[in-house]
Amino acid sequence: MIHQYKLAERNIVIDTNSGAIHLVDELAYDAIARFEAMPTADLLEALATLHPEEGGAAYTAVLEDIAALQASGQLFTPDDAHRKLASTVKHSGEVKALCLHVAHTCNLTCEYCFARAGAYHGDQALMSFAVGKQALDFLVLHSGARRNLEVDFFGGEPLLNWDVVKELVAYGRSLEAGSGKRFRFTLTTNGIGINDEVIDFSNREMENVVLSLDGRREVHDHFRKTVSGHGSYDVVVPKFQELVRRRAGRNYYIRGTYTRRNLDFVTDILHMADLGLYELSMEPVVGKEGDPYAIRAADLPQIFAQYERLTTEMAARRGGARDFRFYHYTLNLEHGPCAHKRLVGCGSGTEYLAVTPWGDLYPCHQFVGDAAYCMGDVWQGVTNTDVRAELAACTVYNRPDCAGCWARMFCGGGCAANAYHVSGDVRGVDAIGCALFKKRLECAIALQTL
Repeated sequence: MIHQYKLAERNIVIDTNSGAIHLVDELAYDAIARFEAMPTADLLEALATLHPEEGGAAYTAVLEDIAALQASGQLFTPDDAHRKLASTVKHSGEVKALCLHVAHTCNLTCEYCFARAGAYHGDQALMSFAVGKQALDFLVLHSGARRNLEVDFFGGEPLLNWDVVKELVAYGRSLEAGSGKRFRFTLTTNGIGINDEVIDFSNREMENVVLSLDGRREVHDHFRKTVSGHGSYDVVVPKFQELVRRRAGRNYYIRGTYTRRNLDFVTDILHMADLGLYELSMEPVVGKEGDPYAIRAADLPQIFAQYERLTTEMAARRGGARDFRFYHYTLNLEHGPCAHKRLVGCGSGTEYLAVTPWGDLYPCHQFVGDAAYCMGDVWQGVTNTDVRAELAACTVYNRPDCAGCWARMFCGGGCAANAYHVSGDVRGVDAIGCALFKKRLECAIALQTL
């Protein structure tokens, strides 16, 4: 299977099954598009019609080059290896990461929030140290031979339970020497509660910090309001700038959300970069069909144009004082995910679990509150093994809509939670999300050629 597209004055050909990416001229682009469908004589005639400026030797030479790439497994590669590997995929039961919901409450009332002010459609609550301690013990016990373990302090707003966060970090560090493990902690925050202590502690102990900002003041403040109804932009932006300045190059990223209200979201991305925030992510809103802010199929052409605009802008800024990174365009074409990871995606419900304030286990934060997907708790472990098996089986070959998709080895089948909420089946697809992923991927690849 191949995928061909033109972007930023580049002709790009992707061979899905080998992962090979080719930058080609117009003659090769047209020849590849017809190579498997036409007999050689007909193809030579078609190329002569399409490219009369080229001589006969050029047509023959390009077909020879394509045949050589096919023979070397870089074009029109069969799917045998990945399909065979997928049939052997089994989950070991090892867990490598937890999303600790230390606070099911929030000091913002973001209208689009899937957690509905942090309570996940349930009761507000703060995780106790005892529950968090048990969660870390559970992770160590069930991590097998893995050395590096990941823990994200999440909410709601985790800074509303800051003392417990600090206690859990200290407890995790106390486990490291005796267990041979290394904890990598992450904090995800809306920024309201950031102060000097939070900055210093986070910059010392957190492997990564995720900061929520939606862009321009008027865009951010429309949805991200305090409980008193005021916008939060002027409160959080100076705090984010100071945290990033004092972080001195350690990992962080700004996580924004765009909706139908700001389909010109690249303006928001550039605004944040011009604030000195250079590690950026801007995600499409997760909303129900009919929500006034939800992305619709009719919006896709405008969104696609925005991603192309972002590609051009990033290329123009590259290497300069205003250079920045965009999370979805960060693509390692030489040392990317292993074949197994390409088949199974993020590992939600298998390698990765979310923990509620009461210690219940869910596949990820987007399943929290759905009783059918409660997998157990941090004392008994995973007892709902049917859910784990269901998610472990979510390879790209068990998702019918992924069968003919050229991007499947880059996304691992996409987000199971989004698929479930849109289609009612973790093996389904979020069609709009898939379309956006593929466009971002095209742009990320094109950017590497500019």
